[in-house]
Amino acid sequence: MSQGTETKHWARTSVLMWIMMALWIFFSFVIHMFVNPLNQISILGFPLGFYMASQGSLIAFVVMLFIFAKRQDTIDREEGAAED
Repeated sequence: MSQGTETKHWARTSVLMWIMMALWIFFSFVIHMFVNPLNQISILGFPLGFYMASQGSLIAFVVMLFIFAKRQDTIDREEGAAED
Protein backbone atom coordinates (compact mmCIF):
# COMPACT_ATOMS: atom_id res chain seq x y z
CA MET A 1 0.00 0.00 0.00
CA SER A 2 1.18 3.50 -0.76
CA GLN A 3 1.35 6.24 1.86
CA GLY A 4 -1.86 7.87 0.55
CA THR A 5 -3.71 4.56 0.59
CA GLU A 6 -2.49 3.81 4.13
CA THR A 7 -3.68 7.23 5.30
CA LYS A 8 -7.12 6.76 3.72
CA HIS A 9 -7.36 3.22 5.14
CA TRP A 10 -6.50 4.43 8.63
CA ALA A 11 -8.94 7.35 8.36
CA ARG A 12 -11.81 5.03 7.44
CA THR A 13 -10.79 2.47 10.07
CA SER A 14 -10.59 5.10 12.82
CA VAL A 15 -14.04 6.48 11.93
CA LEU A 16 -15.45 2.96 12.20
CA MET A 17 -13.62 2.45 15.49
CA TRP A 18 -15.01 5.66 17.00
CA ILE A 19 -18.56 4.86 15.89
CA MET A 20 -18.31 1.41 17.49
CA MET A 21 -16.82 2.93 20.65
CA ALA A 22 -19.72 5.40 20.88
CA LEU A 23 -22.23 2.57 20.46
CA TRP A 24 -20.39 0.51 23.08
CA ILE A 25 -20.56 3.42 25.56
CA PHE A 26 -24.25 3.89 24.77
CA PHE A 27 -25.16 0.25 25.38
CA SER A 28 -22.79 -0.11 28.35
CA PHE A 29 -23.59 3.03 30.31
CA VAL A 30 -26.27 5.30 28.85
CA ILE A 31 -28.99 2.67 28.59
CA HIS A 32 -28.35 1.65 32.19
CA MET A 33 -28.71 5.23 33.41
CA PHE A 34 -32.35 5.09 32.32
CA VAL A 35 -33.25 1.75 33.90
CA ASN A 36 -35.86 3.19 36.26
CA PRO A 37 -37.84 5.05 33.56
CA LEU A 38 -37.51 2.05 31.24
CA ASN A 39 -38.95 -0.20 33.97
CA GLN A 40 -42.32 1.51 33.42
CA ILE A 41 -42.53 -0.37 30.09
CA SER A 42 -43.17 -4.10 30.31
CA ILE A 43 -42.30 -6.77 27.71
CA LEU A 44 -43.64 -10.28 28.32
CA GLY A 45 -44.10 -9.40 31.97
CA PHE A 46 -40.52 -8.22 32.46
CA PRO A 47 -39.65 -4.56 32.94
CA LEU A 48 -37.80 -3.15 29.89
CA GLY A 49 -34.98 -1.80 32.07
CA PHE A 50 -34.32 -5.26 33.48
CA TYR A 51 -34.41 -6.77 29.99
CA MET A 52 -31.96 -4.19 28.58
CA ALA A 53 -29.58 -4.69 31.50
CA SER A 54 -29.62 -8.47 31.39
CA GLN A 55 -30.05 -9.35 27.71
CA GLY A 56 -30.39 -6.33 25.46
CA SER A 57 -26.87 -4.99 25.90
CA LEU A 58 -25.33 -8.42 25.37
CA ILE A 59 -27.27 -8.90 22.16
CA ALA A 60 -26.22 -5.43 21.00
CA PHE A 61 -22.54 -6.25 21.65
CA VAL A 62 -22.69 -9.46 19.61
CA VAL A 63 -24.44 -7.67 16.73
CA MET A 64 -21.85 -4.89 16.92
CA LEU A 65 -19.03 -7.44 16.62
CA PHE A 66 -20.47 -8.89 13.44
CA ILE A 67 -21.13 -5.44 11.96
CA PHE A 68 -17.62 -4.28 12.84
CA ALA A 69 -15.99 -7.38 11.29
CA LYS A 70 -18.04 -7.08 8.08
CA ARG A 71 -17.47 -3.33 7.76
CA GLN A 72 -13.72 -3.61 8.48
CA ASP A 73 -13.41 -6.37 5.89
CA THR A 74 -15.11 -4.12 3.34
CA ILE A 75 -12.74 -1.26 4.17
CA ASP A 76 -9.71 -3.56 3.92
CA ARG A 77 -10.82 -4.92 0.53
CA GLU A 78 -11.55 -1.47 -0.89
CA GLU A 79 -8.20 -0.11 0.27
CA GLY A 80 -6.18 -3.14 -0.83
CA ALA A 81 -5.23 -4.32 2.65
CA ALA A 82 -7.37 -7.47 2.78
CA GLU A 83 -5.84 -10.75 3.89
CA ASP A 84 -7.19 -13.51 1.69
